[in-house]
Amino acid sequence: MNMPAPAEIEKAAALLRDGKLVAFPTETVYGLGADATNADAVLSIYETKGRPRFNPLIVHCADLAMAERFASFSPLARQLADAFWPGPLSIVLPLKSGHGLADVATAGLDTIALRVPDHPVAQALLRAADRPLAAPSANPSGKLSPTTAEQVQRGFSGRVPVLDGGPCKSGVESTIVTIDGDRIIQLRAGALAREEIERVTGLVVSQAETGAKISAPGMLLSHYAPNAHMRLDTSPQPGEAYLAFGAATPFDGITRNLSESGDLHEAARNLFSMLHELDATGVTMIVVAPIPETGLGEAINDRLRRAAAPRS
Repeated sequence: MNMPAPAEIEKAAALLRDGKLVAFPTETVYGLGADATNADAVLSIYETKGRPRFNPLIVHCADLAMAERFASFSPLARQLADAFWPGPLSIVLPLKSGHGLADVATAGLDTIALRVPDHPVAQALLRAADRPLAAPSANPSGKLSPTTAEQVQRGFSGRVPVLDGGPCKSGVESTIVTIDGDRIIQLRAGALAREEIERVTGLVVSQAETGAKISAPGMLLSHYAPNAHMRLDTSPQPGEAYLAFGAATPFDGITRNLSESGDLHEAARNLFSMLHELDATGVTMIVVAPIPETGLGEAINDRLRRAAAPRS
């Protein structure tokens, strides 16, 4: 991990306080940050990413005390925050009256997705800026999420300043849940496995219904897509690239393996970076091997299905 000098972090914090954008690392992926209380700043996230305005943002906070300024926490929500913050869990919560967040950050909803990132650079930036940061993944909307500073710079052609904290350790975005009474509903699979939430709470985590209204990031059908088309298969053809997993069938073409040992944590960490590498070769089709639908495999498969979905 790289740790920028304090002067670099303060310079980035000053840009954020001035209503500008700054990309920064989290434990999941790099985020494109803006002052979540400044409507013009948040609007520039949508404009820079080309993001649909109906797609809400996650607001990052330095700690639970900051998060409580903006949303109401039920006992179950507080249990989740106590157990998993800082960490890769975003919780969709009811907004408090007089919360002060920009309406554009919530996409007009009466809820907000909050999380506390587990990365020293993100923590230092949040404390230096002294305000919540709206921060979706730092990539053009619908494209591959970045896990290195270089990918951010390439995606935005150097137009956005980036705090370089080295490669992200999780490699997929945060898990997003909402709470309905005593039920936990997963809106997006992510870097925190559903089984871990169930283990800590003793509750079954249900899945949001297909076609549910968009109340959190990552719910669009077509998302996280490379320029190349994708197919989920075990039989790549000549001229295609292959993203393998585990003991792969030999293939003469361009190949990467998410984890030769079949480790899902390694696969999640490598997912976006290897898709970036294969996409950069100029192939028109990337074939991806099946991933077990257990643990972090749920989040990996979610990203792959959305990346392979028909594009409008």
